[in-house]
Amino acid sequence: MKKYVATRIITMFGVLMITLLITIALVGSNMDTILKQGIVFQVRSEITENPSIAESFSSVEEFEGFIQTQINQRIQILGLDEPWYSPQRIGVTMYKIILLDFGHATFLTSDEGSSDVKDILFEKLPRTVLLFTTATIIISIIGIFLGAFSSSKVGSGIDRITSSFAIISSSFPVWWIGMLMIFLFAFTWQVFPPRATPDIPSSDPEYIGSLLYHMALPLITIVMIGFGSWAYLVRNFMVGIMQEDFIIAKKTIGITQKKIIYTHALKNAAPPIVTILALSLSGSLGGAIITEAVFDWPGMGRLYFEAITVMDLPVIIGATYLLTVFFLISIFIADLLYGYFDPRVRTDN
Repeated sequence: MKKYVATRIITMFGVLMITLLITIALVGSNMDTILKQGIVFQVRSEITENPSIAESFSSVEEFEGFIQTQINQRIQILGLDEPWYSPQRIGVTMYKIILLDFGHATFLTSDEGSSDVKDILFEKLPRTVLLFTTATIIISIIGIFLGAFSSSKVGSGIDRITSSFAIISSSFPVWWIGMLMIFLFAFTWQVFPPRATPDIPSSDPEYIGSLLYHMALPLITIVMIGFGSWAYLVRNFMVGIMQEDFIIAKKTIGITQKKIIYTHALKNAAPPIVTILALSLSGSLGGAIITEAVFDWPGMGRLYFEAITVMDLPVIIGATYLLTVFFLISIFIADLLYGYFDPRVRTDN
């Protein structure tokens, strides 16, 4: 098991490094331009705030030369005088990202007004985890038990309804269902607010309760769309297992149908279910952009959308890194659980 875990950790770290390299390569030249523009803006702002500096020069040319010297010095200190693709620049950039040092955002800020990318990300991340982890847990619980129940009644009415609902619910895009839910429950019946962002500041003691209330409509929408396909997948996993010899043997010795389904058969279907659960959780975090943009949920997805809109590259890089880390952690946990449920996986690696 130790060798299995070590192999998975090394593989995950390699994937993370490759993802960072690709991300840096895609935004490298643009990042240099934005960082240099930020230095120019910072230097000129500092001089503007201190008029005595400008008054100490006898000519405009001398003053502009002083400004350019300050800009060049800061560019050299940050290492921006070398091309972005130099090994030293790439190594330093990756080292800073691994340590969660993403620098400062170009345009975006946190609710508290901080431009530090780390502050912005760690303010938004818990909200995305709260919404999509809660939704994934509810979807998986409903889907597993409904799918297991349907597998014991193949061809029945409940089985046909489950299969039909899975096809219908997965056919509609989340943004369309989201807009329909907002129209019905926010404007027509006025049960929930149309925006999932609370109107009160995050420092208010009532903010948590308000956030949970505003989360209700997107949570209901995500669960409604997702549990049907989950039930259908579990049903298909279980149908094959229910035909196995050991299940038939347990039926012949008088074990109840309910115990066979939810104890013996479900345990044997656990490895693929765990894999789908991990992929669903990590995929939901990565695919939160459209959902959060539709409901205006103040999480990572909407932040990603805003960062792409204004091309705030430090935020884009930071968000990509965090989402990749969460994806790899989910896959790593799934691999461990897979190895626990099926020892043959450990021995093959």
